[in-house]
Amino acid sequence: MLRYDLSLKEMSCALPFDHLNYGKNKNRPGVVKDQKIKKLYYSISEVGRLTSLKAYVLRYWETEFAELRPKKNRAGNRTYNLDDIKLIFLIKRLLYEDKYTIAGARQRLRQLRRVGEQMDLSFDQLRRDDCISELKKELRELLGMLAR
Repeated sequence: MLRYDLSLKEMSCALPFDHLNYGKNKNRPGVVKDQKIKKLYYSISEVGRLTSLKAYVLRYWETEFAELRPKKNRAGNRTYNLDDIKLIFLIKRLLYEDKYTIAGARQRLRQLRRVGEQMDLSFDQLRRDDCISELKKELRELLGMLAR
């Protein structure tokens, strides 16, 4: 289903940790700087928002893919780093776009690890590719509704 609550910035695949900095004089509304603040670790809900996946899907994938093992903090909450998120985008592409089974995706990940191909893709590129595939899927749904 289409989400209409996205801003133009989110639709252009901006990361949710983009913040506005109003310069030295915060009272001057004309001075606005766009600044990215990248965190070292992300919670499961943040990763779910970034990847458009539910938390239970991420937890299930942890049981199926040995490579996906986020660390846990003292409270026992999962903390994902950027490499974990890259891996999640890759798994999502293998399962949802390339239509691999879980066993097939596991095998393909092993092949990519040997070649070292996965690390060549940047986080931003993976996020952009994911946004494009989500948009294509939603456009196909819209086209199907219009054809009825």
